[in-house]
Amino acid sequence: MDMKVDAHQHFWNLDRVRYPWLVPEYGPIYRTFEAPELEPLLKSAGIDQTVLVQAMDSSEDTEYMLEVASTFDWIGGVVGWVPLDRPDEAERLLTRYAAEFPKFKGVRHLIHEEKDPDWVIRPDVLEGLNVLADFGLTFDVVAVFPNHLKHIPVLAERVPKLNMVIDHLAKPPMRERGWEPWASQLAEAAACPRVFAKLSGLNTASNHGVAEEWQPYVDHALAVFGAERLMFGSDWPVANLNGDYASVWRETLNVLSARTPKEVEAILGGTAQRFYRL
Repeated sequence: MDMKVDAHQHFWNLDRVRYPWLVPEYGPIYRTFEAPELEPLLKSAGIDQTVLVQAMDSSEDTEYMLEVASTFDWIGGVVGWVPLDRPDEAERLLTRYAAEFPKFKGVRHLIHEEKDPDWVIRPDVLEGLNVLADFGLTFDVVAVFPNHLKHIPVLAERVPKLNMVIDHLAKPPMRERGWEPWASQLAEAAACPRVFAKLSGLNTASNHGVAEEWQPYVDHALAVFGAERLMFGSDWPVANLNGDYASVWRETLNVLSARTPKEVEAILGGTAQRFYRL
């Protein structure tokens, strides 16, 4: 049986970790979300494993996620955080995480929250990313268009051993039916063989959260990456801002309905298994 993987979901506990970005204006997601709430939704969709992704640039968030992952077998991997702009400190933390937590698979940084749009290509950050690559760990790129997608070929050149995945297809300009330069920048990123992408967060980037809106963008991603470098993610509970888990899963199946079984199998599990070594 093929394993189905949700390669992008979050938890947050407002009593234990500070999330300055999460403000009351976010309405339905401004509360604690934890594993027992997600578990039945995964079962309904037939998901076998998930990748739990950081929601804050802090060690407390990473420690919290690793603790949760050790309790629930279906959490296959954790994408945590280390201070990439402080490479020595990053190396110390990565040494400990790699030794103590086999589910620790990679790192992410909330790049879009940084005031400097070129933060990720600063020399200190590139040094930190080279440390990450030396550990054989992955990097989730929060490449929110239009500021960050263009940096990916630069990262691929400067950190040649690093496996990267673009979260949420870099949030294509779907609401206004925009295309360029997103499409060209995605193609340039895909020309780098160690770069992957997630079909995630598309419902909150679109007006109605339905496959018809996503189709041209997903088709373009498939054309430039191929199914072997694309993976599904729910982006739950952020998904609840424009739908819910079940609707994201349903519309993902709809947007892939014309694809071969082999392609669908890769996107719904196989790619994530390989990328994150689940």
